[in-house]
Amino acid sequence: MNIFADIRVLVIDALNAMTDAGALPRGLDLAAVAVEPPRDPAHGDMATNAAMVLAKPAGMKPRDIAQGLAERLSADPRITSAEVAGPGFLNLRLGTGQWRGVLRAAIAAGPAFGSVPKGHGERINVEFVSANPTGPMHVGHTRGAVFGDALANLLDFAGHEVTREYYVNDGGAQVDVLARSAFERYREAHGLEPQISEGLYPGDYLIPVGEALKARFGDSLLDLPEADWLDRIRDIAIAEMMDMIRADLELVGVRMDVYSSERALYGTGRIEAAIARLDQAGLIYEGVLEPPKGKLPDDWEPREQTLFRSTSYGDDVDRPVRKSDGRWTYFAPDIAYHWEKIDRGFDQLIDIFGADHGGYVKRMQAAVAALSNGRVPLDVKLIQLVRLFKNGEPFKMSKRAGTFVTLRDVVEQAGRDVTRFHMLTRKNDAALDFDFAKVLEQSKDNPVWYVQYANARINSVLARAAEAGVDTSDAALAGADLDLIEHPAELALARRIAEWPRTVDIAARAHEPHRIAFYLYDLASDLHALWNRGNDDQTLRFVQDGDPATTAAKMALVRSVAVVIAAGLGILGVTPAKEMR
Repeated sequence: MNIFADIRVLVIDALNAMTDAGALPRGLDLAAVAVEPPRDPAHGDMATNAAMVLAKPAGMKPRDIAQGLAERLSADPRITSAEVAGPGFLNLRLGTGQWRGVLRAAIAAGPAFGSVPKGHGERINVEFVSANPTGPMHVGHTRGAVFGDALANLLDFAGHEVTREYYVNDGGAQVDVLARSAFERYREAHGLEPQISEGLYPGDYLIPVGEALKARFGDSLLDLPEADWLDRIRDIAIAEMMDMIRADLELVGVRMDVYSSERALYGTGRIEAAIARLDQAGLIYEGVLEPPKGKLPDDWEPREQTLFRSTSYGDDVDRPVRKSDGRWTYFAPDIAYHWEKIDRGFDQLIDIFGADHGGYVKRMQAAVAALSNGRVPLDVKLIQLVRLFKNGEPFKMSKRAGTFVTLRDVVEQAGRDVTRFHMLTRKNDAALDFDFAKVLEQSKDNPVWYVQYANARINSVLARAAEAGVDTSDAALAGADLDLIEHPAELALARRIAEWPRTVDIAARAHEPHRIAFYLYDLASDLHALWNRGNDDQTLRFVQDGDPATTAAKMALVRSVAVVIAAGLGILGVTPAKEMR
């Protein structure tokens, strides 16, 4: 049940009736007509911009449209008043029965409240993390992993068929560096001093890899030239690193559906085929790029390269796909990989990159647009940095990784649920501060604790009501006399619950799971505020001694809050707390 969507249908029907009656011209585009909560709750329960967005194309004054719309909407039994405000906004008030109906719908639907049945959406591929397989995941990867997984959960809840995908960047020079670094740990396993020269990976995480290589090969590789051992050690080291990455992801509750390998593209003809497809469309040519703006690199010189005409699709400059020496650029296999995803039949692609990949967005969107003839959109979400603190001071704690804090470090310090929730308390493109003291403190300023405390309070009050003899099963609460929910503060909480399906829809369309975390905090705030008001006004206490009917109605209200909290935390990948310790 999405009451905002229902009232929007009512508004659209009224506009169509006005058109049929000749009060509006035919052919108006109604797509921009919205129904949403007003900025000031004192103005009403809902507001529509219909008159404002239709006035210009209709050649009419906004207030004239709004007045005619108000008259038609007022005739519907769900609407108690429709008032024209300002230049032409229309504020609506609904009967209290509408909000009580939301509570029944929430209890009846349970965890599915606000969701869309599967098959009603699109097939969406969400590629995230995709870290180089050269070591354990660091704190920046943690944020990208949590964001990507929560976004996939959100899209799934909104009715889409979602594939979570990890693109293994195992085709570049970095995996050769990994192999050389692992070889030094292999030497170390034989009692030799490892030569961790500049440019190699110094982290202790490669020590077990060296031990594994010793167990497999004995000392047979020690005296061989690099050309004889590089490929074998590289394959094993990549496999070991991917096992480590999978374990790290599991720690934070992330499981991928698909792992795709960059190296698997080479030698298959898929890169060549992708570039040939672009060439057939007239988008590949031989040319020389303009020098980079600003200070020229010392090694820059104009070279003829094979270029993709990405400027035809909104990019700033055309991009090289093959170097002057005939080797593919790193962009070429990425083009082939995205073409392969298009061929798998996805309706939409989402890539989640670190903020340092900002310059890569336009070229990749251009390639996807060209390969799909504009049919498949690519949305790229950039993940900003995470700054670690403890009691307000910069915090460093990892030596195992060599130079960075690992995902494992963060989860072991803060816990999975706290880590996931806090990583979603900022929009993805805003920097995030993670203070280990603050994310664990028990206060209103800590959204993780505040939402969990609301859920624990609800469990506690439901238990107290049950002890008082009230049937708190969902079946019983769905049949409670909700006319006993009549105080403005209680109805305000019901209105907040009614916003949940709308919040899911908006967050899913915008690909912004942080909206779920924000909503849950607001919902928890409303619950706590109502609880505290009961300290002064006994009629607002959730358990009414000697009045089982009123208690049951109030239990239906708080149970509805619990339903939404559970659904929201499920999207965030957080387990609801039954009690607080």
